[in-house]
Amino acid sequence: MKRAAIVSPLRTPIGAFGGSLRSIPVEELGATVARAVVERTGLDPARIEDVVFAHSYANGEVPCTGRWVALQAGFPISVAGMQLDRRCGSGLQAIATAAMMVQTGAADVVMAGGVESMSNVEYYTTDMRWGKRAGTVKFHDRLERGRERSQPEARFGRISGMIETAENVARDYGISREQADAFALRSHQRAAEAWSSGKFAQEVVPVSVAQRKGEALIVSEDEGIRGDLTIEQLARLKPLMKDGIVTAGNACQQNDAAAACLIVAEDKLEALGLAPIGYLHSWAVAGCEPSHMGIGPVPAVKKLFGKNGLGFDDMGLVELNEAFACQALACAKGWGWNDPDRFNVNGSGISLGHPVGATGVRIMTSLMHELGRRGARYGLETMCIGGGQGIAAVFERA
Repeated sequence: MKRAAIVSPLRTPIGAFGGSLRSIPVEELGATVARAVVERTGLDPARIEDVVFAHSYANGEVPCTGRWVALQAGFPISVAGMQLDRRCGSGLQAIATAAMMVQTGAADVVMAGGVESMSNVEYYTTDMRWGKRAGTVKFHDRLERGRERSQPEARFGRISGMIETAENVARDYGISREQADAFALRSHQRAAEAWSSGKFAQEVVPVSVAQRKGEALIVSEDEGIRGDLTIEQLARLKPLMKDGIVTAGNACQQNDAAAACLIVAEDKLEALGLAPIGYLHSWAVAGCEPSHMGIGPVPAVKKLFGKNGLGFDDMGLVELNEAFACQALACAKGWGWNDPDRFNVNGSGISLGHPVGATGVRIMTSLMHELGRRGARYGLETMCIGGGQGIAAVFERA
């Protein structure tokens, strides 16, 4: 099969929940980064055969997100588009799906991306389709409902949400509150250092936000990073569940962002004048108990390394999405590996944020740029997935 090259991975800044990107609709957020990828590469957008976009909190306002993004970005109407959802792993799945299209010859150039505007996820009701004769109409918060209903209750019982799953994993692997807070602090410190040293400058596309009066606001940096955070501040936060260790300070944020890249057949790069930053080497997905979904990266990485013959010693970098600090530490215990010099070196979900559909592409973008800075060959990206899954992929630097 053809090798799937990754070209020009870019991302928007990651907006805080209800923050500066709140007014940007999801289709424009995605289109902003899609246009930037085309501009950076100089590629004629008519050469893009499909746009595969992850969007985990999609709705009727923007059906088939990939097609919407392509049209919103001004691409020719001949450019097709699709949407997919594997919850937290959606963005990485978009890359894998686009790569399979290229590897099998179904397409030569595909745009892969992900987008989420969690600030604009709606409330909805299932009561009104056929009318409500009397009584109260119930509205669901789609953000909360998606977490509660990530698995069939009839089979697994009621799971109140992702926080409960994190507490289960923390208990199983003996992760303490102090360890979780220390890990969270490190995440913020590393993300703050990455920005101050200019590491993210090359990968981030500024977003213009119209204002009621005056000039547009240009958002150019991630909003959730707290470089001045202290361990004492984290220790003062109350647990989100009784007798638990998960707090608002050692869990991931809710966010708004988009990220995208081109996936191109290796034998077409020269003719198109494109220079790859790397290649998707291999990937795997695995299921786990839904009530312990945070441990999903352990079986996923085991499966992946079993297929590709690689191991942690081969990885120049390891990027694990920080859904929860205790969950990330539990995965490291489950792997029997935890090298701070290669593990989430520029922060992750706790500091940068977790815009669900965009996260997988965001992580790959940061990973590939860091591999280039270090001159390392392989990087591992992995994450847990609500409902009890893990996904993992190895990327190879060009």
